[in-house]
Amino acid sequence: MMESQEPEDSSSAGIPLCVDLDGTLIRSDLLYEGLARLSRERFSLLIQAPFWLSRGKAGFKREVANRVALEPSSLPYDERVIEFLRGQKSRGRRLVLVTASDLRWAEQVAAHLELFDEVMGSDGSTNLAGETKARALVERFGEKGFDYAGNGATDRPVWKKARRAIAVNAPPAIESELRQDGNLAESFPLAPVTLKTLVKAIRVRHWVKNLLVFIPIVTAHKLQDVGILVAGVLAFMAISFCASSIYLVNDLLDLDSDRVHPDKRGRPLASGSLPIPLAGVLSLTLMAAGLAISLKLPPDAVMLIGVYLIATTAYSFSLKRRVLIDVFTLSSLYTLRVLLGGAATGLLLSPWFLAFSVFTFLSLAFCKRGSELVRLKKADAMGAPGRAYLTRDHLTVQTCGITSAYMAAIVLALYLQSDTVRRFYASPAWLWLLVPVFLYWISRIWVLVNRGVMHEDPVLFATGDRITYLTVLISVAVLLLATFGPFHLPGVQP
Repeated sequence: MMESQEPEDSSSAGIPLCVDLDGTLIRSDLLYEGLARLSRERFSLLIQAPFWLSRGKAGFKREVANRVALEPSSLPYDERVIEFLRGQKSRGRRLVLVTASDLRWAEQVAAHLELFDEVMGSDGSTNLAGETKARALVERFGEKGFDYAGNGATDRPVWKKARRAIAVNAPPAIESELRQDGNLAESFPLAPVTLKTLVKAIRVRHWVKNLLVFIPIVTAHKLQDVGILVAGVLAFMAISFCASSIYLVNDLLDLDSDRVHPDKRGRPLASGSLPIPLAGVLSLTLMAAGLAISLKLPPDAVMLIGVYLIATTAYSFSLKRRVLIDVFTLSSLYTLRVLLGGAATGLLLSPWFLAFSVFTFLSLAFCKRGSELVRLKKADAMGAPGRAYLTRDHLTVQTCGITSAYMAAIVLALYLQSDTVRRFYASPAWLWLLVPVFLYWISRIWVLVNRGVMHEDPVLFATGDRITYLTVLISVAVLLLATFGPFHLPGVQP
């Protein structure tokens, strides 16, 4: 909500309104965004970054701007400020975009918005921030000859030279200072980073995938072993923290594609509700916490956590933009969670169960990509932003996914005949009912994908799907019959 300390007087029409860019006009910082794009598109060039700094801040920004194409249409603009500026423009007021960001980027933003009459920015030799910005504006318009909209501590020198101050997303202490000085004309309060925003940013909801680490405990019938359960919980927390750390990195690298996605554009980093520097600190903290917890696990588990971090980082930077490799990487990460559970608890998985996991998770990975392609096909799009797939690939993806699902069912049927199964169940013949239950569930998932009604990760979809819960209850009933059933499945050899 915009607050006004005093009404706008008629003299403002002849006073230019100078507007900061980073943190004011947009809920982000172009330098951070540029570095994120550079990491994604030309990571090897980051090696030269320390040498760019020898040219000073302005030179560093120019080097980044020379190598990264800005997408001004996708930036997270503060709509409150945009609306305010349009109102000022309609009254005939002169608007000036003045920023410490590189002039080339600032001019692109101005051209996109079509609001500003003049643009001032860092030019490769002069970093237009703080005292330097204040001097430049005084030279251009005279002391008290302009109003200024800014957001932070670096804007204090500019506000002192301005006729009136407009605070946008400024910390409460700075806004209070401006009020005491008596020249605060407008205030656009800062929206604090809430716990809800942090939880959404680190995707706590996705931690449900990490419950896969408990599968070895369930299949080995060790749920009553406290020591093993504790190891499972530690593995769950370690991989959850590490996963959330990489989710933040992934979202930072996917800013452009997320902002044009109907669902992902609401993510905290894409929307600008979570500052990029804070996301970086949070990512490192989560990774450190995850690694610290993993050190309490056996060496093999620590190694798998390391493999997970390497694989997910490679996926975020490169592999997710490679056809099929992205799907196989996703499926392997699911399987790795199951392996981690075994390594953490010392409960080894049977090769049959491992094969079943591989085919099932491969099908679900294809499912995730297939749902995106079906949605894009309905929207008459050529391909997926940030991905290497074309919409015409959806039939191939669907075929591979369904084939993997039915391969998993075959492996499950063969697994039910293994000595491992017979050792744990008094009436193992009942377990055959798991095959049609699994086939129904996975087939239904693919029907929903083809209809375009699945808009998220299939594992997350399953957590909110009533039919999935019903199939789980049926499966539990089958397992209980196989474990404690007083009689065998009629018509089937015990």
